[in-house]
Amino acid sequence: MKQTKNIRKAGFTLVEIMIVVAIIGLLAAIAIPNFVKARATSQANACINNLRQFDGACQQWALEQRKDSSATATLASDLTPYIKLNSAGSIPACPANGTYSVSWIVTNSPKCSLSTATPAHQLQ
Repeated sequence: MKQTKNIRKAGFTLVEIMIVVAIIGLLAAIAIPNFVKARATSQANACINNLRQFDGACQQWALEQRKDSSATATLASDLTPYIKLNSAGSIPACPANGTYSVSWIVTNSPKCSLSTATPAHQLQ
């Protein structure tokens, strides 16, 4: 007696694969803008922390050198001994590729060129 077996090959149908791809695309469409926003916020926070460190170094420099509030401090020459340097041994840079002002008056806070960006890279 001859038996015919209904052998079905295991695998996914085209519709099942299309549904999975659509779900992955939907999740990516939701996640990517949030990732970009979180990255920009993180860069702004790191820049603000650098500015805070520069401001503290400027205040400490003015106090130790007995400078008045109208004195101008230069980032590279005057403040380097008061700043924690990065692993390369240089002054920390803005993580969003902004530039810091080279010198400022003791009573004014240091500035980043991205102070008008969103989120702003400036001390409050």
